[in-house]
Amino acid sequence: MAQPLPGIKEYLPHLAYDLVIFGFNGKQLKILLLEYQNTDYKALPGGFIRREEDLDAAVKRGLKERTGLDHIFLEQFYTFGNLQRSRPDIMKKIIEANGISISGNHWMLDRFMSIAYYALINFDEVNPQPDALSKSINWYTIDDLPTLMMDHKEIAIKALEVLKLNLDKKLIGMNLLPQKFTMKALQTVYETILGEKLRRTTFQRKMLGKDILVRHEKLFTGGAHKAPFLYSFK
Repeated sequence: MAQPLPGIKEYLPHLAYDLVIFGFNGKQLKILLLEYQNTDYKALPGGFIRREEDLDAAVKRGLKERTGLDHIFLEQFYTFGNLQRSRPDIMKKIIEANGISISGNHWMLDRFMSIAYYALINFDEVNPQPDALSKSINWYTIDDLPTLMMDHKEIAIKALEVLKLNLDKKLIGMNLLPQKFTMKALQTVYETILGEKLRRTTFQRKMLGKDILVRHEKLFTGGAHKAPFLYSFK
């Protein structure tokens, strides 16, 4: 049975959010995408803001609905309001493909500004759940994204640009590493997100110079002379 559409008395018109959920498992960087029921449309997870709800609370609610996760680092990075992003024909097709009739003046077919956020989580620890209009939700490698509807690829690219620029400042809060980690593991995070190889000695000198790490005991897994030090964030 088709679900009723959200009502304008419950949600703010003309305003939505889109979520760029990056997944990282220590080796690969991926992005979470929905595929809408009975269409070829793939899109970023997103949603609307309730009238009695803070914007951040709405985005956190959406993140939990899609991933089941709470207390995840979220960063608002851009607002997309280009006139050309308004595509009521696409929204109408998605809704009708789910067996729901919609009138031509329905508020969901109007023009929307989208406030975009990104999150970074470990995709090995998540069982994503599609929304009510979608048939599936899956991880896609960042270097091989499928065609996305409307301006969603532009949103994803912008999110990656911002993530790269802010990696030094934001990495501490992203829970991508265990509490104690090796310098090699930290370098792998940087290389995967930046998409480039880094010189080990230069990277280590740079990170130690930032005064954000605490050095701990060595990680003894083989020969003592090869054991790397463990670190944690201050």
